[in-house]
Amino acid sequence: MNSMNKPTCVIADDHRMFRQAIRLLLEEEGFEVLGEASDGHEAVKLVKTHSPQLALLDYGMPLLNGASAAEEIQKRSPGTQVVLLTMYDDETFALEAVKCGVRGYVLKQQAAQELAGALRHVLSGSIYLSPSISESVVEALVSKKEQPGDLLTAREKQVLQLIAEGNTTKDIAALLHLSVKTAESHRSNIMNRLDVHNVASLVRYAIRRGMIEA
Repeated sequence: MNSMNKPTCVIADDHRMFRQAIRLLLEEEGFEVLGEASDGHEAVKLVKTHSPQLALLDYGMPLLNGASAAEEIQKRSPGTQVVLLTMYDDETFALEAVKCGVRGYVLKQQAAQELAGALRHVLSGSIYLSPSISESVVEALVSKKEQPGDLLTAREKQVLQLIAEGNTTKDIAALLHLSVKTAESHRSNIMNRLDVHNVASLVRYAIRRGMIEA
């Protein structure tokens, strides 16, 4: 296939060997991989630089998880379609992803069989969900099930993940290009919205939401 006609993508996952395996799989299937990233912030920068047709992101990345990175990518490169590759076979995570603008949700354990087809499905303008979770997600959407993540804004979700990963308020301010006062304000708002009063509770919440791994 001529490289001019190949669909373009970037890959983001914090496990290097997994990224390389996915890259080989996609290149064999006729995709052009424009770059790789190891965390959500790097992924957003890659997309901004290359404007690929597709961004393939791991859900549980450090600094900025896949769902939050998807929201940032939608702002910076609306033409890029985001697909999450994840181990979470839970309707809660899939619903959160779709609400963040994700167009595909593929389980890692099924990636070898599904991934290339899922990406082509998304390129055709459709949403792809791994078959094992698609039915429960549709049912939840029909019932308009409220998600706990709706309590937080996109920025607050980013701050929460960074807190749960052990970053100080000063670290968070630097990573997100905020003043320390603004970062502290986000921290207080998160605790108030979630009705929690210590970092340990925030970490438990972030684990339940798939923002970090236990």
